[in-house]
Amino acid sequence: MTYLVTGGAGFIGSNYIHYMLKKYGGAIRIINVDKLTYAGNLENLKDVEGLDNYRFVKADICDADKVRAIFESEEIDRVVHFAAESHVDRSISDPLVFVKTNVVGTAVLLEAAKAAWENADGSFKEGKKFLHVSTDEVYGSLSEDKNTFFYEDTPYSPHSPYSASKASSDMLVKAYMDTYNFPANITNCSNNYGPYQFPEKLIPLVINNCLNGKKIPVYGDGKNVRDWLYVEDHARGIDMVMEKGRLFETYNIGGHNEMQNIEIVKLIIKTLREFLPDTDKRKQRITEDLITYVGDRKGHDRRYAISPDKIKKEAGWEPETMFADGIRLSIKWYLENPEWMERVTSGDYQNYYSQMYGE
Repeated sequence: MTYLVTGGAGFIGSNYIHYMLKKYGGAIRIINVDKLTYAGNLENLKDVEGLDNYRFVKADICDADKVRAIFESEEIDRVVHFAAESHVDRSISDPLVFVKTNVVGTAVLLEAAKAAWENADGSFKEGKKFLHVSTDEVYGSLSEDKNTFFYEDTPYSPHSPYSASKASSDMLVKAYMDTYNFPANITNCSNNYGPYQFPEKLIPLVINNCLNGKKIPVYGDGKNVRDWLYVEDHARGIDMVMEKGRLFETYNIGGHNEMQNIEIVKLIIKTLREFLPDTDKRKQRITEDLITYVGDRKGHDRRYAISPDKIKKEAGWEPETMFADGIRLSIKWYLENPEWMERVTSGDYQNYYSQMYGE
């Protein structure tokens, strides 16, 4: 069974590859296609580089010729499509990049998979499946009523260029399923956290700033609520949808871990102070005095909360890692991997590809 994983050098993609190779071993083969933008880091996967059933291909998913060549040279059974521009702030300052990668790139992949998998009569080869990984942000914002959730049939209402581009890519996948009977699923997840996350996102940003004695910027009043999902739980959910999900269906993967941003910031500060020994000079400067409230993000959604009822009922998935445990695992990982954080924040990680591949 050969998997084409797009964006596999990124945060969620690399965790998914680790999960799959650990679970299935030599029973599967993974081809990782990544453009290696700022958020793609091959160091995340250096422990699997020597495996016979893992291959990396540097390519832009918008490059139709390169994508088509991969399908022509490999017998791809399944596509797991992570590749995307994903940071809301960056989408506000440069929306066209998000439209190109998230919308055009998805269209290129769909066309290549369709061409490779379609039989002469318009049906598709047995066992093929395309899984499009999306976000809960396509649904917009919820009220602060704790009894309201996003469901698979919640109308889309994106509020940022990022979420609009992801909503567009979702609709493209839906259109291929409806028009061509294309074998696919869509998953919409809540906010992921865990190892290998690029430090522009809230949790690794706070950890890094704390350890370096830098101010911690908090948007608005800090009370925006997000539903947090430990990345390994997400990887397991994707695998279960691939194995047990009904074709043409959408599945929401949510963590049932709602937290205000400011609560997370304060919890990280508290946990870092707990983990660091009194002899560590950094401990003295890690206090809530580092918190700095800044102007709110444009179009900032107030609350996300996603119901995983459908995936639990149909695939048997539910989150296993509660936030209180997952945040400790995450902080511990960053404390134990300071070199990774140093290389990422300095930009040195981008030299890894040329060192490994001589390009």
